[in-house]
Amino acid sequence: MAEKFARSLYNAPRGALRLALLDELLPEMLNLDGQPALDVGGGLGQQAAWLARRGHSVTLAEPSADMLDYARREFAGEAFAERIEYLQAPLQALETRASGPWPLVICHAVLEWLGDPESAVLTLGRLLAPGGQLSLMVFNRDALRFANVIKGNRQKALDDRLEGWGRGKRLTPVSPLTHADIQRFAEAAELEIEAAAGVRIFQDYLREPVADDADRATLWALERAYCRTEPHWRLGRYLLYTLRKPSTKETLP
Repeated sequence: MAEKFARSLYNAPRGALRLALLDELLPEMLNLDGQPALDVGGGLGQQAAWLARRGHSVTLAEPSADMLDYARREFAGEAFAERIEYLQAPLQALETRASGPWPLVICHAVLEWLGDPESAVLTLGRLLAPGGQLSLMVFNRDALRFANVIKGNRQKALDDRLEGWGRGKRLTPVSPLTHADIQRFAEAAELEIEAAAGVRIFQDYLREPVADDADRATLWALERAYCRTEPHWRLGRYLLYTLRKPSTKETLP
């Protein structure tokens, strides 16, 4: 599905907005100083390329050979290309294939496609070096419910039948997550939530398409203004977090 992801997610307005917001949010939410990074489930490599352009050495771990081939072709000849290492492996294999420990781990839009996202967060926590940061972005279950109500799928929303089936080529995640889920997962993994933001908190609910470039600029300004503001960020289509692994465990009295 590499071509479908490229076409429907990243070459569409919603994908452009997502990448533009990450371009602004990640430097605010992470301590970026050129440290090595592991991009887990990195897909077509946009985030790996973003980091490599900024001087990071990045291991792009992705289970799909098609996705990795797409990324290799896309970045061939770029000045930063030599800073990206490609590893065909799922998240569940990374403790043996790319154990680190890593000062920076990126895991964006991956957990919602897994049957056991809590175990995945435990694995990500073990991959982190003490003091390291995890940039975690997940598909927001509450936003999915809101969108279904707007679209007329009200009984589905009331019955809480929000998960996708993981079959065919539809892109409804099988494990959409709530903020409470992330809080619980982080606590179990002994990770601290340092920052949170919502990505696409308005665009996905528009009743009319964006009219022109001026309208788009106004919409993007709204997204930037409220993406870290209560209560708006909680309805972002994606929830973006920075989690930190403590340098030393607290000593119990």
